[in-house]
Amino acid sequence: MAVKIRLTRMGDKKTPFYRVVVADSRSPRDGKYIDLLGTYNPLTNPAEIKIDNAKAQKWLKDGATPTETAKTLLVKSGAINTENK
Repeated sequence: MAVKIRLTRMGDKKTPFYRVVVADSRSPRDGKYIDLLGTYNPLTNPAEIKIDNAKAQKWLKDGATPTETAKTLLVKSGAINTENK
């Protein structure tokens, strides 16, 4: 089973709010997910990112691959350390 860390959209029309989740790559964007890692609100200034870094690092260690957007959020929250690479 291929596991991805990705965003699922919440909120109303024109007011997006996202959850950062761990999901099977075959499930739909807003479908079932395995674990909730945090939230992302792009409407606040600056954008609000709340991610449980310990959970995120555990899933990354277990082989979950983040999408491009999720990877950017994980770097900003400190779950992924880019200085060692």
